[in-house]
Amino acid sequence: MNRLRREVNRYSPGGKLPSSRVLVERFRVSPVTVSRALAQLAAEGLVVTRPGAGAYRAEARPASGPGGDTSWQEVALSADGAADLVPRTVDAAGVVVSLAAPPPGVIEFNGGYLHHSLQPERAMAAALSRAGRRPGAWGRPPLDGLPELREWFARGIGGAVTAAEVLITAGGQAALTTALRALAPPGAPVLVESPTYPGMLAIARAAGLRPVPVPVDADGVRPPLLADAFRATGARVFVCQPLFQNPTGAVLAPERRAEVLRIAREAGAFVIEDDFVRRLVHEDAAPLPRPLAAEDPDGVVVHVGSLTKATSPSFRVSALAARGPVLERLRAIQIVDTFFVPRPLQEAALELVGSPAWPRHLRSISTELRIRRDAMTSALLTTLPQLSLPHIPSGGYHLWLRLPDGTGGTSQAFGSGGDSALVAAALRAGVAITPGRPYFSAEPPAAHVRLSFAAVAGTGEIGEGVRRLRTACEEVL
Repeated sequence: MNRLRREVNRYSPGGKLPSSRVLVERFRVSPVTVSRALAQLAAEGLVVTRPGAGAYRAEARPASGPGGDTSWQEVALSADGAADLVPRTVDAAGVVVSLAAPPPGVIEFNGGYLHHSLQPERAMAAALSRAGRRPGAWGRPPLDGLPELREWFARGIGGAVTAAEVLITAGGQAALTTALRALAPPGAPVLVESPTYPGMLAIARAAGLRPVPVPVDADGVRPPLLADAFRATGARVFVCQPLFQNPTGAVLAPERRAEVLRIAREAGAFVIEDDFVRRLVHEDAAPLPRPLAAEDPDGVVVHVGSLTKATSPSFRVSALAARGPVLERLRAIQIVDTFFVPRPLQEAALELVGSPAWPRHLRSISTELRIRRDAMTSALLTTLPQLSLPHIPSGGYHLWLRLPDGTGGTSQAFGSGGDSALVAAALRAGVAITPGRPYFSAEPPAAHVRLSFAAVAGTGEIGEGVRRLRTACEEVL
């Protein structure tokens, strides 16, 4: 890229660059590489491409005039309506840490998706190609989603859930946003697991809702505390991840499942079930429990399921399932917000899950995730025994570690804010990790970090990342 950028700088504005064939021969790269480089330079405003004519050095941009005065926006953005509403807080920091790619050379222990080597890229490409050739594939889809895809998601939930009770949505984050907007008015409390997924907390706060924490342990949310929270707050919504909870990896214990549904039903409340990693089960896991929605005949559960975690961050196909009048409200909000999920993506999802490659992919990642989890667990226990690993999950893509209390190195006491010192030191050592603080809706009981083993290239990179993390711990512990 830099060599081509220097080549462009040799030409005057408006000057024509050599043809792609000449650039391929000159730099000894593939035509695809040249095409991508030219596209990047065009995006940067350095090159203008003209179909059939070639590429040209862009004209110099005119100097921008003096900036305007945007200070008025502080007043406008702080005026969130009635004083009795909870102020909106639009903060994506807790989500960005798992979405943004780390600098080159930094090992990605903070990723929230499968490494590209684990993604079914060939199968997805083939599915998208076949989908694009389907009759009507580029037309307007049914507003609720393709019937066959809705049926596939309904079968995955089980129980008496039907395709008519499923809406196709554009990723789990969009589904959670729709569900919270449908079920809780601005200013209302919403019960959440503690700790829990930062993206859900961000959704709630952006909608002016008040997240109220309910502690979890190795068996999931604690029912007596859930009942206390409903009584104390009058909340009508509880958001939970009963399977491989993010970040703890806990699975809601069998004896607690019916209790959670009973408590919510008696409170006249909904349970939003975020079933986000059911397809990332590890090879050595016991048989999985059914979704809570499969055991709920009364419409208490609003279920969110997704294909994204098991495929690619760009394969944003998910589903909402609900029973009763709430389904129409969910449907109306989704239509207002997004109209519908693009039909080619829905068609590609159908092609993918119906192909022989799909079960092979699930078996492959089940094995690979177990290998990676074991490699990271072993490396941590051997190299960093001072970090507490209270639970080793049998599904998902991460480990949740508690940092030691006390002082050491250049850090202050490792209380609720101690994770930031380790996160900064880790990045200096060449490994990106996720701080635990954004996973708590109130003051955390201790400092934690989350480490992903799915976003790296393999076990070798896991070993090197843990060694780098040890260097960071030696600095701050």
